[in-house]
Amino acid sequence: MQPTVARLYRYPVKGMTPEPVDRLRILERGAVEGDRVLGFMRGRDAQDAVRQFNGVDWWPKAKFLQLMDTPGFARLRASYDSDTYRLAISLGGETIAEGDVREDGDRARLVGAVEAYAAGLPEFERQEDFALQLAGDGATPAFHDRGARHITLVASSSIAALAETIGEDVDERRFRMNAILDDLPAWQELEWIGRRVRIGSVEAEVSGPVIRCLATHANPETGERDREVLTTLTRQLGMEEPAVGVLAVASGAGEMCVGDAVELL
Repeated sequence: MQPTVARLYRYPVKGMTPEPVDRLRILERGAVEGDRVLGFMRGRDAQDAVRQFNGVDWWPKAKFLQLMDTPGFARLRASYDSDTYRLAISLGGETIAEGDVREDGDRARLVGAVEAYAAGLPEFERQEDFALQLAGDGATPAFHDRGARHITLVASSSIAALAETIGEDVDERRFRMNAILDDLPAWQELEWIGRRVRIGSVEAEVSGPVIRCLATHANPETGERDREVLTTLTRQLGMEEPAVGVLAVASGAGEMCVGDAVELL
């Protein structure tokens, strides 16, 4: 059977809630429109990063509030309207802050709410970690984990195989992928590295695996580390490095939709 796109996601705020969508627009430079357009940067570098944002298209993920070292961040929910630039953040179903990210006062309120939440997490040990800034203009995809712009792809069967090995369900949202593919044997996407694929009107080269970190151990609902993903991949499944999914570099602008066929070129 020909593999197809089962689900699509984008992530307007780095490290926060996936936004399920029916289609993804890929921009000319290869980034996903509306993906990682905002991020809560922490520590002493945050203010400089906000000032220097124009012309900067990548910052290391360790400078952000994210799930690798702050799993409790997963409990916050983000809802972002890219047309009105309004970001709402909720906890336990209750909105704790919302506003227009173009407005300094609204940005300050959003930061204050996230700082107040983060201050109560056991992951934070130093006061400087509480100093956050909301980086990004709300439109430019700038805060991906890697310097190049990528689309990320994974077979749903690969996640199912991992879950079977662990012996417990594994939520696909842990892996923060753009496209979940059906009708593909487990781990076969890792064999596509160096090949080109076409999905919808998007052509891309599969450039490498997505090497995983502790972010995948965080439950996307509870914010607790409750699955041993990394050691399962390396010790039980025999991977040299813990990989789930692949990176694809688009050759230009295009669009992919749920239901699109995935064709190896």
